[in-house]
Amino acid sequence: MSAIPVNKTDLIEIVAQDTGLTKATSAKAINAVIDVITTSLRSGKQVSILGFGTFAVKQRSARTGRNPKTGEPIHIEAAQVPGFKPG
Repeated sequence: MSAIPVNKTDLIEIVAQDTGLTKATSAKAINAVIDVITTSLRSGKQVSILGFGTFAVKQRSARTGRNPKTGEPIHIEAAQVPGFKPG
């Protein structure tokens, strides 16, 4: 059984059908949730949704990579990246 990907438009449509809300109202709700998660992660906070999972900022250490065109080694800086852990 293969998973069928769901994009944001599909998610809005599913929420509208399941709740009886309009697509516009469902879009506002979905966008609000995404905005809260994004804002929280930018400020270094994690977001836990019971029964779904936890969004958190992870530290990715510096490393050496390769330029795909030339094969030359390049330095990749350390970075903070968003992560998700299913719950």
